[in-house]
Amino acid sequence: MKQPITTTEVAIKPIDWQMNLRTKVLTMGSCFAEVLGQQLLDYKFDVLNSPLGTIFNPLTIAKILNQAVDKEPQVASPLFVENMDGIWLHHDFHSNFWHTKKEALEAQLRTGLGEVREYLKQADLLVITLGTAFAYRHKASNQLVGNCHKVPADRFIRELLHPDQISNALEDTIFRLLSVNRNMKILITVSPVRHTRDTLPLNQVSKSTLRLVCHRLSEKFKHITYFPAYELMIDELRDYRYYKDDLIHPNEMAQEHIFRIFAKNYLEEPAQKFLVEWHAVRQMIHHRSHHGNTESYRKMLLSVDKKLIEISKQVDVTMERIEIAKRLAEFSEK
Repeated sequence: MKQPITTTEVAIKPIDWQMNLRTKVLTMGSCFAEVLGQQLLDYKFDVLNSPLGTIFNPLTIAKILNQAVDKEPQVASPLFVENMDGIWLHHDFHSNFWHTKKEALEAQLRTGLGEVREYLKQADLLVITLGTAFAYRHKASNQLVGNCHKVPADRFIRELLHPDQISNALEDTIFRLLSVNRNMKILITVSPVRHTRDTLPLNQVSKSTLRLVCHRLSEKFKHITYFPAYELMIDELRDYRYYKDDLIHPNEMAQEHIFRIFAKNYLEEPAQKFLVEWHAVRQMIHHRSHHGNTESYRKMLLSVDKKLIEISKQVDVTMERIEIAKRLAEFSEK
């Protein structure tokens, strides 16, 4: 009997580069960029993961990358805002960046931008994830911003960005990035998270706009690759069992599936083998004995430590070995 087809497989375009454990990766953009960055971190890759927080619209992503490239980044002064609790925030940056003093927040942002600039100089791969083509214009400054910070809605105008508007901004940013690091590859994606507040029809307009921009950029620049995270979610995983309870965000099973496709296509074979090996070791590290500190559990911990010593030839496992040492020390305390 012929095996029934239960999914539509998304074809991944072959590339002429692949990652290894020494590849330095910077992630920027929507929350999917952070998810991918954390997955790579969990597998011991060298990642600077969303260092300036979640950024959804492409023009703010471009603006912040431009600021990071500048030797003396200028943080837009009119976009600082003090909320009712006396907390200062900035409309281009995530609420993770805050302070009780405006000057201290500005210094914090400059430091963050400087960190990104230094990492960009040596990065092998920049991952940019575009979340939405809708943006908010701050009326007082007439600037498009990345975060409204729960400021009253009448201070902003919501806009659907035009594909040319996005393409032109990102192209300019790409040329600036090349001036800092000519050898860096760029992986661009559209976030698989649906923005249902825009309504589903307008979410599709937004995602289509972003997808068109990604296609243009990957066609124009040979060092830019498009990874179809959005298509994998919408087509290969076309079922609500792959979503979290909000029916918007991909759940852990979906995230793992998308990461497996990413690893299969973009990681060198030794790195893929390491993922399998490290996954097994992590499972052992996370295991806790149901019967306390038994002799069999002690032997398992010693086995894990032996594996970690071997793995330490490839990646830093200092923290894991400290954890295992703490557990082994409990046996001598009896």
